[in-house]
Amino acid sequence: MGALAGALPSLLLGMLLMSAPETLGANPGLVVRITSKGLEYVAREGLVALQNKLHKITLPDFTGDVNIKHVGSGHYELYSLEVHSCELLGSALTPLPGQGLHFSISDSFIRVKGKWKVRKWKLKLQGSFDLKVEGITISVNLLLGSEPSGRPKVTVSSCSSHIRDVETHVSGDLGWLLNLFHSQIESKFQRMLESKICEKIEDSVPSDLQPYLQTLPVTTEIDDFTGIDYSLTEAPRATAQMLEVMLKGEIFSRDHRSPVAFLAPVMSLPEEHSRMVYFAISDYAFNTASLAYHEVGYLNFSITDDMVPPNSNLRLTTKSFRAFAPRLGRLYPNMNLELQGAMVSAPSLNFSPGNISSAPQMEVEAFVLLPNSVREPVFRLGVATNVSATLTFNTSKITGFLEPRKIQVELKESKVGVFSVEMLEALLNYYILNTLYPKVNDKLEKGFPLPLLKQIELYDPVLQIHKDFLFLGANVQYLRV
Repeated sequence: MGALAGALPSLLLGMLLMSAPETLGANPGLVVRITSKGLEYVAREGLVALQNKLHKITLPDFTGDVNIKHVGSGHYELYSLEVHSCELLGSALTPLPGQGLHFSISDSFIRVKGKWKVRKWKLKLQGSFDLKVEGITISVNLLLGSEPSGRPKVTVSSCSSHIRDVETHVSGDLGWLLNLFHSQIESKFQRMLESKICEKIEDSVPSDLQPYLQTLPVTTEIDDFTGIDYSLTEAPRATAQMLEVMLKGEIFSRDHRSPVAFLAPVMSLPEEHSRMVYFAISDYAFNTASLAYHEVGYLNFSITDDMVPPNSNLRLTTKSFRAFAPRLGRLYPNMNLELQGAMVSAPSLNFSPGNISSAPQMEVEAFVLLPNSVREPVFRLGVATNVSATLTFNTSKITGFLEPRKIQVELKESKVGVFSVEMLEALLNYYILNTLYPKVNDKLEKGFPLPLLKQIELYDPVLQIHKDFLFLGANVQYLRV
């Protein structure tokens, strides 16, 4: 039924199930864990959704002939059947290890009203009736797989329904006549409704639930430079209490995606169950982001004299350098300089309990700006710093902030003799603290999105930092429209 499209929305939060493993290692970059608390919430949502659907179920007309003792044969017709009340009182959703999910509903009832006609000889009698269906149980097994696109796939592997009792109350002229064979009508109606329930479920999984799964992103755009890959890496790991789902969790350059030369680490997840869902995001995801931004040169920079504060003791001119690099002033009198900086390699984020840090290494090369736009290299600097990062997450994404730290500078190579780099260190500190850090923090503030299905919202977030991964917990709310 379309009910199951509403029954599983929060459970399928990020549920990317059963894909062939990637050639580059089997470890996921991101794991989604759905706890028993999350499954309980889905079961409650399932009752609401199924109740709404059962109110709209279409029931066929009934016609038939029956022999009544001492009266003879008669022809009856039940029509305009309509569900006018429905109450589902119990449900459960549990993992099926190695397969998928078992969804069950029990202890429920439906009331149906309609009209009847009976023909006996030349008599035509009619009236209305109420039919109460009690003790409804439904049991559905859902097999979870994947499509070639990397999105999840769901099919019904089995379905059964049972009705304990059907009771008919007839009104109208000679309604007693219909009551004489109501047990036959009730038996036929019970068989029809049991079949109808599973028929609707089996039809609606591909028509309603599967399209809902298509709202789960496989690749999501982060910004103009990068995207994130949420494709499947392996089958889910189901236990009696939870379901764990493995995603690639790789951030890549949108212009040129190349294979990543390192593997995601093995994550040892804590046994936390206080929230409905948990996201374990390994440092692999963050370090592939660093690699993607490095490849597009996002952290490269250039400093010219017009960018130096007016009150600075050091100008980016050969005249200003004459005091501590005399040869530079003699070789290139009264000329401007340009400093060009780049990361030596993509900075790696290191996760340890309660802490995230990085030790990026940069190189800064100085050029003399000669006439006719010629640039002459004159010296090269090594720049090092230690960086601490703070990460947070809200209802849909992870954001971050780098805490500014001073840099250390050393002279790596010089074509104008050895000189002190202290004044250059002050200049580079000013630029990096006031320009480069804010640039990076603006990007981190925008964050990157978590793999969420449509109409899913997270609340009550908690965040833990473990060795090699970030562990996020939250409760889930399905936003009905």
